[in-house]
Amino acid sequence: MKLFSWITKDTNINFLGARKLTYLISGLSIILAFVCIGVKSFNYGIDFSGGILMEIKDEQVINLDQLRSELSKLDIGEINLQTIGESGDEVMIRAQAKTLDEKAQMNAVNEIKKILGSEYEIRRTELVGPQVGDELKKDGIIASVIAILCISLYVWFRFEWQFALGAMLGLVHDIIVTVGLLSLFQIDFSLTTVAAILTLAGYSVNDTVVTYDRIRENLRKYKTMPQEQLLNKSVNDIFSRTLLTGLTTLLASIALLIWGGDALLSFSFTLVWGILIGTYSSIYVSTVILNWFDLRKTIEEREKDVNPFGNVG
Repeated sequence: MKLFSWITKDTNINFLGARKLTYLISGLSIILAFVCIGVKSFNYGIDFSGGILMEIKDEQVINLDQLRSELSKLDIGEINLQTIGESGDEVMIRAQAKTLDEKAQMNAVNEIKKILGSEYEIRRTELVGPQVGDELKKDGIIASVIAILCISLYVWFRFEWQFALGAMLGLVHDIIVTVGLLSLFQIDFSLTTVAAILTLAGYSVNDTVVTYDRIRENLRKYKTMPQEQLLNKSVNDIFSRTLLTGLTTLLASIALLIWGGDALLSFSFTLVWGILIGTYSSIYVSTVILNWFDLRKTIEEREKDVNPFGNVG
């Protein structure tokens, strides 16, 4: 109860007082993300890399060395085996058969099934050709870029261009740091991951728009308050809402991460991290950047421009 009352009470935290430190943290995070991507690249899933993916299950613990020895007889390129869960009776078979066309991949799957025999239960089979994988990779990048641009245009239409710039930089920051983390831990990067990144973008901008609404309201309400103080007040005004929304969403995402299984690992991991980084960026990227501009002057000029009646006596 004490924790709940602390979350819901009014706060008076000097968020902008730490902006120089957060500039450094955000800058280093982006640099490290690019370094990870350049050095380690991504652990592309079958969606993007192309190849064969099969999940099998046995009634007892599967001997990976024996299974690998049997599958190595096939001429389908590198074959990776990965245990699913902790019991050891489920294994993921991944063959990077990039040089094989669709017909050859189907033949390879049939050959794998012959080796496995009736001893194993085949729970999942996926086939993606190299050309399709490249197209999906390109479409994933295009979808992410379009999402960022559309969100920025929406914020620009609803607020001012300074707000749109802050929202866009916050989204770019979140996505770069997130994909850098996926590269660092070599988590599968697939279409499911792209879906999680777009979900992260939506969550992040929702938090940002709520903060922006309060900033615009306070700009009209407190005409003489210094801008830095006003931005701090605006963030503090909705801070309890930010914490409660973040915590409830985080609990659901953590449950998905723990019990969702390997198939949803990249999605749930990206969501959990996205909630944390999205909350951070809505304050220390999207909001802090607004202090670079004279917002009160911009708001007043826009309200004059959109008033169709002028000063009516």
